[in-house]
Amino acid sequence: MSDPDPDSDPTIADPTETPDRVIVLDVVGLQPEHVDAERTPTLESLFPSDAVTDLQPPFPALTVPSQTTLATGRGPASHGDVSSGEFDRERQVAEFWERDRDGRERLWETASDRAGLTTGVLNFQHLIGTSADVAVTPSPIEDEDNNILEMNCWTNPDGFYDDLRADLNHFPLHNYWGPGANEEGSRWILAAARKAIDRFDPDLLWIYVPHLDYVGQSDGPESDAFAAELETVDDLLADFLDDLAETDRWDETVLALVSEYGFHDVDRPVFPNRALRQAGLLETDAEGDVDIAGSDAFAMVDHQIAHVYADDGSLDAAREALAALEGIDAVLNDAGKAEREIDHPNAGDLVLVAEPDAWFQYYWWDDRENAPPYATDMDIHEKPGFDPCELFFGDDGLVSLDASKVGGSHGRVDESAFGCFGLGGPAAPAFDGDGPVDATDVAPTIADLLGIADDLSMAFDGSSLRRGGGEE
Repeated sequence: MSDPDPDSDPTIADPTETPDRVIVLDVVGLQPEHVDAERTPTLESLFPSDAVTDLQPPFPALTVPSQTTLATGRGPASHGDVSSGEFDRERQVAEFWERDRDGRERLWETASDRAGLTTGVLNFQHLIGTSADVAVTPSPIEDEDNNILEMNCWTNPDGFYDDLRADLNHFPLHNYWGPGANEEGSRWILAAARKAIDRFDPDLLWIYVPHLDYVGQSDGPESDAFAAELETVDDLLADFLDDLAETDRWDETVLALVSEYGFHDVDRPVFPNRALRQAGLLETDAEGDVDIAGSDAFAMVDHQIAHVYADDGSLDAAREALAALEGIDAVLNDAGKAEREIDHPNAGDLVLVAEPDAWFQYYWWDDRENAPPYATDMDIHEKPGFDPCELFFGDDGLVSLDASKVGGSHGRVDESAFGCFGLGGPAAPAFDGDGPVDATDVAPTIADLLGIADDLSMAFDGSSLRRGGGEE
């Protein structure tokens, strides 16, 4: 999973001519075995079995690391997105889902800024400030306590959300994440994509379709609920693709099917911060919140991965406290991080990897009465770890504190939980779907289709993607 050689592209044959347009369908949670005539006939008609193959995610197989890798062709050791959260060592703060571009140059920025193509991207992470010609990302107006005052989206161009709202109503944020998550978020995104095509006719449009992510976490990939939602997402895509087929450039369009990762069935929550607290390494304040600055060690958890940050002199004690926990498959030191290609300053001093049927929850308390106030709220910014329990209604608040309800997780890189990659549509070139495609090959493949491989190579050689990171 090393950074790509810009002069090679193992995933496609040389196209006989550059297609006019590439539409990327980023259907998170989809795997090749899900594409069949019974459950997903629309996808199967465009991406037959020989045109879909496994996609090997980067380690860790988490939303932001996977998305940044797919859109840049660089792995986490290079781009520095090692989790969907980021731990600021100087401020001693763990923050999730910050929404700014923050120096990232992704495929759409390269295509727009360096090659002059018209580009678009919907609902990807870290879009605020992007130079894509059309972009949409949720950005609700919140008060100082993270309470939503008004729904809003950040868009390029400015004012595009007003137009979308007039036609589609507000983006359904409470159906996009939380106990009410359902297909309405994906339905709105695909409707917005149709509006973007009608108005801007982009040469490259990347569309994030999140619907399967919810049921993949709540019920797990082998559940009846997941099978049912495969049919739902196929129906949503059918409506979008029917409209796309009526556009003037349909005959010159390539469709790229991408999934960031697959899911593991899980039934064992693991609590590394409890172990650190019991060892006297993690401190809390008077309200029950973690006092990261006053702690000797803290674990920033994200599904099946946890980054452990420890003060000088406390690393061995933290490793010893965590060693007794069941459900941990590996504890990565510097050598282990280098082997998994996550050796970046943003990574934890130790990185924990859960066993396939386990996942990490951020809780440091045992008694619910000692939980911080935000624990039962849907508060993705205040919580210092990813919380899939936000998918379930609670007994004593909006969000459940019963971690045993979670049925699926991701983050490990196992063949059973690879994502998928495929090429289809009327202008798709020959595609060898025999063997997995590495996530770092996706951006070079799409760049090659668009005839901008040299521009992507220049971006690879010359820009710094993440603050605090190395040269790309």
